[in-house]
Amino acid sequence: MATDYDTPRTADIEDASEQSLEALKARRADAATDLGDDVDPFETELGLPGADLAGEELNVRVLPRQADEFTCTQCYLVHHRSQLVDERRMICRDCAA
Repeated sequence: MATDYDTPRTADIEDASEQSLEALKARRADAATDLGDDVDPFETELGLPGADLAGEELNVRVLPRQADEFTCTQCYLVHHRSQLVDERRMICRDCAA
């Protein structure tokens, strides 16, 4: 049987408008629970047992940019002068590629 794809599909629109908002919310909630638990398997695989680092402080000494370094204007990373490709635009070798 041939199908005329140019005719309006009123049956689908009527079915969608007859459904209640509560039924749509329930269907969405059911679909969300079917996705599985919220625990990422990679998180459990990478977690260190007994390694609670909540009370630890990270102390890092930050040095200012040295005389033989520059800040790339595209990636904003500090590089050694040997990585400088374009001195006028101050672009590193990685960003120029």
